[in-house]
Amino acid sequence: AMTQAVAPGAPTTLDVHHVTTYRYAWPVEHAQQRAVVMPPAYPWQTVGAHRADIDPAPSHQHLRIDAFGNNVLHFMLDVPHESMRLATTSTVTLTPRWQTFDAARGMAWEDAARMLRYRAGQPFHAEAEFVYASPNVALHADLRDYARRSFAPGVTVAQGAIDLMHRIHADFAYHGEATEVHTPALEAFALRSGVCQDFAQVMIGCLRSIGLAARYVSGYLCTDPPPGEPRLLGADASHAWAGVWCPVNGWIDLDPTNDVLADTRHVTLAIARDYSDVPLLHGVIVGGGEHTVEVEVSVVPWQAGAPALASRTVAQAGGAGEDRA
Repeated sequence: AMTQAVAPGAPTTLDVHHVTTYRYAWPVEHAQQRAVVMPPAYPWQTVGAHRADIDPAPSHQHLRIDAFGNNVLHFMLDVPHESMRLATTSTVTLTPRWQTFDAARGMAWEDAARMLRYRAGQPFHAEAEFVYASPNVALHADLRDYARRSFAPGVTVAQGAIDLMHRIHADFAYHGEATEVHTPALEAFALRSGVCQDFAQVMIGCLRSIGLAARYVSGYLCTDPPPGEPRLLGADASHAWAGVWCPVNGWIDLDPTNDVLADTRHVTLAIARDYSDVPLLHGVIVGGGEHTVEVEVSVVPWQAGAPALASRTVAQAGGAGEDRA
């Protein structure tokens, strides 16, 4: 079916298809896995339908909500298997978030940073959790100095963060082979290269290094752009971007890979400190040896019907791995 034109400001409904297939060198005797594959509901995002199929069938599975509000599926495979396939389908409706957004209105970044610093007797802001270093994101003078070029005195949080996004987009090269899944932000910053996971974590490190709260957002990107709009980078796998907190505007989501605010083409799957909190699949296996991972992702307007899946295969050694943004 043809995709119908969507009026500006209208909600957008997307179909998300994600298939991950592991093939092992020899049988896995037992596996305990946790998967982050079900989009949660947010004020701007509703989930109309979701389905997850696992082959071989798990002997046990349950869904829980983690500390960040993400949906985490735990499952156990106790039959020998030489491959494992996790397929999910979600229908998600996104409401535009930035139609009346004015970056010049809001709190000056110094005031926001001051609110997030601990002082005896000061009200606690839960967003302060995202000010500190995390496993993949160190606080460093190099990141601070790079960020400060966007944050002159009196600049609002949003103005500075958007300028920082523009600069990262301009200064960094999108290169899938430059980094690995566990590359820390500081290393990607030194390389000035990476994928959307690296772009997001560099931006987060810059923001935290000047005292602002910044969080990692993993999700999906619509692969079928409206007429006249460019195809965005990162569309053949999971995507990632960054959020910065402003006491006036709330969380502002920015995609430095594509130099846009995350809106009705960005499906949010999970929110965390950095990638290490929310890999697609993480677990412990007995056996298996070396393995390959094949990832197929498609995100299209639901009117487009059944999509053809974009596919890529990566070879990895050792235990459980996952696709990355």
